[in-house]
Amino acid sequence: MKFPASVLASLFLFVAETIAALYLSSTYRSDGDRMWQALTLLFSLMPCALVQFTLLFVHRDLSRDRPLVLLMHLLQLGPLYRCFEVFCLYCQSNQNEEPYVSITKKRQMPKDGLSEEVEKEVGQAEGKMFTHRSAFSRASVIQAFLGSAPQLTLQLYITVLQQSITTGRGVIMTLSLLSIVYGALRCNILAIKIKYDEYEVKVKPLAYICIFLWRSFEIATRVIVLVLFTSVLKIWVVAVILVNFFSFFLYPWILFWYSGSPFPENIEKALSRVGTTIVLCFFTLLYAGINMFCWSAVQLKIDSPDLISKSQNWYRLLIYYMMRFIENSVLLLLWYFFKTDIYMYVCAPLLILQLLIAYCTGILFMLVFYQFFHPCKKLFSSSVSESFRSCLRCVCWSRVRRKSTEIVVKADTDLKSRTDQDQDHNQDVTPSTSMLSPEPTETWSAVDLCSA
Repeated sequence: MKFPASVLASLFLFVAETIAALYLSSTYRSDGDRMWQALTLLFSLMPCALVQFTLLFVHRDLSRDRPLVLLMHLLQLGPLYRCFEVFCLYCQSNQNEEPYVSITKKRQMPKDGLSEEVEKEVGQAEGKMFTHRSAFSRASVIQAFLGSAPQLTLQLYITVLQQSITTGRGVIMTLSLLSIVYGALRCNILAIKIKYDEYEVKVKPLAYICIFLWRSFEIATRVIVLVLFTSVLKIWVVAVILVNFFSFFLYPWILFWYSGSPFPENIEKALSRVGTTIVLCFFTLLYAGINMFCWSAVQLKIDSPDLISKSQNWYRLLIYYMMRFIENSVLLLLWYFFKTDIYMYVCAPLLILQLLIAYCTGILFMLVFYQFFHPCKKLFSSSVSESFRSCLRCVCWSRVRRKSTEIVVKADTDLKSRTDQDQDHNQDVTPSTSMLSPEPTETWSAVDLCSA
């Protein structure tokens, strides 16, 4: 059994960020900043409650008689108790041999076009460990985008306004950024394992490094852009956030309504129709929160049993990053035109250039990951480079076709104008019938001559 390093990392970030937030809120209280204290506590305690609910929901403890577990979660100590269970399982698995095992079948990555199916024995302890890892991964995503992302934005905004950074604020901003990047990384891995559930997925260390760099540049740039825009246009940032949030929140529901599928009833048997609706709304809330700061790596599909679309759509990825780059550029330009005196000693054009280059660097690491380090790249119907080449060919072909159409139209127009000119010229040059007919001449007969 593998060492549960992901569980330990999730617990460390959860506990460290909570302690740092509580300490920082106490400093705000001593300084008399009641509003900053309330917001810091809100972005710390709200995700704590959601993490407790997530762990209970994944382990299905709400329908079982486990009063101690429920009490620990009510005291906000659920992750500590779960981590203790994980290490107990890990220590016992290396000592006792399990009499009951289940057999799972996984297909290996295809080699030379062939894919073999491998059977693997999974004991009860390993199955429970898999559930714990899955629960902590989902809890990390919730902690990252419903707690750490707003917390990082708030503390960076306070730093910009006060033009100073304290030790406590620097620590919590560092922990929040690490938590967001780790949550985005877990979101990528979860998406890969759900999409390719029938395959044995092995993620290499270089893939982890590439995802970490991709998410670090993308998220840090996005947060800085939002903070800069908020510092000069506080009212308009509300409109930006609401448009982003409701666009991603309503998009899965619009697709579900347009598909005409029946309401999903297979999410959890113990849930009623109202409970299922609440869970689906929570998933779409988390989906919108993720896409507010970075690409979610998944497409939420409400009528699917896994709630995730397993198709790989490169064009949706391309549209997202194009629109996000345009949005960041517009927000930075508005900040540049409306910046106040607090940015007197900041070289604004250089800062804008650095932020845009950093965002493009994140996109570059994303392309490198999908092209070279994705664990299931052999299953792609088309690679990233092929998709972008086909997209560029379509764009170039449309431009060439448009130019050729313009040339043909111009040629037809020139030909028609020349024809009209020739007709006018022919009408001017062609003589009349009177000019073409010979002039009448007087004929003198002999009688007339004689008489003359």
